[in-house]
Amino acid sequence: MAKQKGVKKIADNRKAFHDYFVLDRFEAGIELVGTEVKSIRGGQVNLKDSFCTVKDGELFVRGMHVSPYEHGNIFNRDPVRPRRLLMHKREIFKLNARVMQEGVALIPLSLYFKDGRVKVELGLCKGKKLYDKRQSDADRESRRDIDRMMKERNAT
Repeated sequence: MAKQKGVKKIADNRKAFHDYFVLDRFEAGIELVGTEVKSIRGGQVNLKDSFCTVKDGELFVRGMHVSPYEHGNIFNRDPVRPRRLLMHKREIFKLNARVMQEGVALIPLSLYFKDGRVKVELGLCKGKKLYDKRQSDADRESRRDIDRMMKERNAT
């Protein structure tokens, strides 16, 4: 079978951008079983409320919901089981040190296929306060208004 090239976006965690400031981004592979990959190819995945933890030098994503494959059988797994992320050991230790020292969180931002393999984009995130969320909403609204006004002026 020919290997697929390029990047195909599967899912985004839009709530993460509302709740957190993204300080840095990383890419990791993810350990899946066959029926999970088939379900992900169908877009049956949800990253909302998911987060990453480090345990015994390994990185795990928790709270990521992969719906059971509809044509699956006894090999379907628990939809919200912890899944191991694949990164180099030294990268995991560096991320864990930053999480422990700076008080930031590792949050999955998106899930995508890259050259036929499932990858997870992780964000090193700092939580937003309520007033930060309001400011972000106000900025977005003002940008929309400006774009709308520019579009109206250019149309005439």
